[in-house]
Amino acid sequence: MSGPVVLEVAQWQGSGASTARRLPGGAAWLAGLIPAGRRHTVPLGNSVGTVRGGVRNADVLEHHLLAVRAALAEIPPGERTVTIGGDCAVDLAPIEAALSAFGDRLALVWFDAHADLNTPQSSPSGAFHGMVLRALIGDGPEGLRPTRSLSADRVVLAGARSLDPGEQDLVAIRGIRHISVEQLTEPGPLVAAVRGTAAEAVYLHIDLDILDPQVFPAVGTPEPDGLGVEELLAAARALTDEFTLAGVALTEYERTEAAGDEEAVLRRIVDGLFGPDRR
Repeated sequence: MSGPVVLEVAQWQGSGASTARRLPGGAAWLAGLIPAGRRHTVPLGNSVGTVRGGVRNADVLEHHLLAVRAALAEIPPGERTVTIGGDCAVDLAPIEAALSAFGDRLALVWFDAHADLNTPQSSPSGAFHGMVLRALIGDGPEGLRPTRSLSADRVVLAGARSLDPGEQDLVAIRGIRHISVEQLTEPGPLVAAVRGTAAEAVYLHIDLDILDPQVFPAVGTPEPDGLGVEELLAAARALTDEFTLAGVALTEYERTEAAGDEEAVLRRIVDGLFGPDRR
């Protein structure tokens, strides 16, 4: 098989952005760009759901989570999966599956402008994409919890620069490693942080708002002072050169009508992550 299994999960209901309905178009275009051995589009609904326990669209998101789990169950063990979103919440089941495969040997590097560590009670928006990492470390809302939780000391926040007060407190209390944008100008501190988890394998969650909006504005929640493309790729390469790659997700691409510049950025990222020299 010449490439990974590409799992397209065009979910928008977990996003709190007013432009979230652009996410399915972004997921479809980006999924088609990945050199794949096999492609699978997870069938999802397009309806708005109900608020449950402070989570917007919770019933729809729960159905989608079950659909992603079912799709992952059809992938033979040992095949590498690339998940394309959609909002960040699409990555709950793929990370859950990587944790089942690698256990405590897995570290999760969360490339994201935001920490996504809110609870329904602390979230200012009620959008689950801002709660998904909190769910993954064992504090998720009903129906949106992983079957196995990831230890917080196996998580590395990379480039997060917009944390709510409760998220800042949690990072300190739970000892979550946090590598700033400034520290990512060269990959050494990030690699050292992952080494500090004692992990052998790494899962890369990449929310495209990790990039500076002057480089890539086509996201729903842009934050200033982000990474450049080459800094992101250098960090990813350094990690995959040292650790087994357990999986990758690319999320939050909101495709626009004037897509030329953003397409060029994404082609560079895909080539850097999945080109011939990375197989």
